[in-house]
Formats: sequence, structure tokens, C-alpha cells
Amino acid sequence: MTMIKRTDFASDFLWGVSTSAYQIEGAADVDGRVPSIWDTFSATPGKIRDGSTGAVACDHYHRWEEDLDLAQSMGLNSYRFSIAWTRIFNGVDAEPNPKGLEFYSKLVDGMLARGLQPWCTLYHWDLPQYLEDQGGWNNRATIDAYLQYVDVITKLLGGRVKHWITHNEPWCTAMHGNWDGMHAPGNKSLPLALQICHNVLVSHGRAVPLIRANVPDAQIGIALSLHPIKAGSDSAADQAAVSRHDALRNRWFLDVLYGRGYPAEALALVGKDAPVVEQGDMEAIAAPCDFLGVNYYFPEVVVDAPDEYPLRTRIIHPQDRQRTDFGWEVSPEGLVTLLERVARDYPTGDLYVTENGSSYDDHIGEDGAVTDTARRDYLIRHLAAMRDAIAAGGKIKGYFAWSLLDNFEWAEGYLRRFGLTYIDYPTQRRIVKQSGQWYSAFVRGQNS
Repeated sequence: MTMIKRTDFASDFLWGVSTSAYQIEGAADVDGRVPSIWDTFSATPGKIRDGSTGAVACDHYHRWEEDLDLAQSMGLNSYRFSIAWTRIFNGVDAEPNPKGLEFYSKLVDGMLARGLQPWCTLYHWDLPQYLEDQGGWNNRATIDAYLQYVDVITKLLGGRVKHWITHNEPWCTAMHGNWDGMHAPGNKSLPLALQICHNVLVSHGRAVPLIRANVPDAQIGIALSLHPIKAGSDSAADQAAVSRHDALRNRWFLDVLYGRGYPAEALALVGKDAPVVEQGDMEAIAAPCDFLGVNYYFPEVVVDAPDEYPLRTRIIHPQDRQRTDFGWEVSPEGLVTLLERVARDYPTGDLYVTENGSSYDDHIGEDGAVTDTARRDYLIRHLAAMRDAIAAGGKIKGYFAWSLLDNFEWAEGYLRRFGLTYIDYPTQRRIVKQSGQWYSAFVRGQNS
């Protein structure tokens, strides 16, 4: 087993967990909350593998104190959460909902009282359905609605929250939601997905100066789902496929955020399906940020596939790789490759691993414990990889494990468990797993 200890990292390194509102909060119709696109999508037969919804999830809305106690008991010093837009506004011209504002104000106070630095994600995929009914992110009026929402939240919490993530994984918002249809709202159109992706990035860029105005000492960034891309063989065709795939999968976001515009290679591939760009958009998207959040789970292995529009690539899943129970390749070295590449190629400022985790089919043992050795080992190996990336000169300042709790895992429903804490959904009992116990001991310096 890889040897790793707390003192391998700086004394001020951030150790946290990530969560998201729709996946844990439940209380779907409580205190003025209105439906999001995920309420609609998950209520549509056939969209969620187990037929479930996030209507109850982990009931975090009512059990948040217990959950923050868990994070504190693990010895963590930071906590990443998201805000449900649907608790803040119930219509385009509505006033902010006092009950929603009160909940997040209490939640942040609870973090601070427990020594947890709050990291607020403003958008984690749960667009209000009333905005989707008017065109969603394809309608530029949604950018304005987002900015109104950001203005209210940052004024409310800016005196207490200093770390802001504008969007979580715009790739998933745009592409899974509107190209392959795996996620809400379930569309299947590449030009629609690319336009939505652009509009989401514009909303990010326009939010940055707004947050700075409301929170003068704010640290602002965005969290991207990034993948190292590997060729399926040594053939020239497969090697060339790597660049094409990377152009849309990674550089489409990184290049434009750092002032280079969309990659010419990607624009050539998508052709007439490229988004409409209005004057000032590219300058807005490239607003200077303070950090980049990197969400890493697995590499993508691609081969040349001339008939696959638009990238002419196909993702393959080699059989000789270690995989989680979700089928995702376990590749700690991919995290090193990714962090080193991003730091080398882009002026990101500080880097944070804002999500990293693994899904295994956990069960409560006869002794009442959840022994998830595979997840514990995954965690150890990825922290060692992050240590190696730092040793190579990477400015990595924090790590947020995905996730504190088992939760509603989007299109997979409750079939996948990523948590350091097991949720027994019928009783809502929380059981810290072996992995969570290891992480706690590590953060406290007790297992080195």
C-alpha cells in the first residue's frame, strides 16, 4: 500500500468534502422551494435507472446539523456545498424567498461554528423549471436571471463566504443535458448543447465582477470536469484522435476561460453547429479568476472513429484496467498528468481538486460497519498522486473528496454510492465508512 501522511502537505492545505443541493437536500416542496429541471427529469419514466428522484435524498435540509457535525468530526477544515436556486426564486419577477435565504444563512453559520471554511457553488445543474420553460440556458435571458440570483446570494453571504465557484462542470450542464440527453433536461442536439455551453460560460464570466463588487476579498473560480485523454493504441490514427477529443472535452473550456477563444481545431470539427457569439462574450468569459477547481474521476481512452460526428473519435473501455463498481477506470497517475498539464498550459493561479471519488456497492456488515477497503485504497492512492503533483511544482492548495454522503447520483438514482458516509435511506441513519474513518485519521495526522 502507498505510504502517505498529513505532513506530506502544507500545514494550511484545505481538506474537505463536496456535496450538492439536489443530491442531498430533499425537502423538494418545503418552505417555498419550486421544481428544478431535475425534479421534472427524474419524474419522467425511464430517465433514472432505479426510477427514483431527489425529493427526499439524504433529507439534509432537515438534518444539516448532523451532517456538518460529521464533517467536523472527521477533522476537516473546509466544506463545499451548492445552493438550490429553486429555494431562492420562484419566478422570473419574484422577490427572493426569505425561507430559502434563512436556510443557507443558517447552514453557513453552522459551517463557521464548526471550523469549516465554506466553499459555495452557485450552480450545480438544478436550473429552475420556470426558466427552462422559457428556453433555459439557450435563452440569454437566463444569464440575466442567474446574475440576479448571484447578486442576492453574494450580498447575503459575502461577509461570511469568501470562496465562490460560479458553475460546477459546465460540460455536464451542456453536453449531458442537451447532447447525449443523459441528464436534465434531456435534449439531444449538439448545436443546442454548444450554445448552452457558451451561454453558461458567459454567465460565469459576467458573474465574476459582480461577485467581486459584492465581496471585495472574494476568491472566485469555476469547477471543470477534466479528463486526461489517452490513445487506445500506438497507431498514428489513434494518436491523432487524442488531440481532436481533447479539443472539445478539455480545451473548449480551458482555452476560452484563459483568453484564447475556442480552439480552432474544435471549431473546425463542429462547423455550422458552433455557438453564436455576441460582441463582448469572449472578453467576459475570460474574466480573471483566482483559482481553478479540477474535478477528476478517470481518464478517457479514445480511438479514431471516422464516422462519429463531430470529433471522429470513440471512447473505449480496455478490459485490462482496474475499475470501480461504476466501471470507471482507477488511474491515480491520471490525476498527476492532468494537474501537471493544466498548471503547465494555463495561468490558473491556485488549483484545487474540488471533486474526486469512487463508487462501490457498499453494504452494512453484520457488525454494523461499512468496510469499503477499495474506496479507502482509491483515496490513499489519489492523495499520493496529488502529493507527487505538488512535488513537481503544482500549486495545489486543497482537496475535496466526493462526497461526504451517499446521495442521489443523477441518472443512476440511488444505485451508486460515492460517500465517505453510508446513508441507510429507509431510516436516514448515517454510518461513517472505513474510508471516512481513514480520511479522518489522515487529516488529523493519526495514521502516519
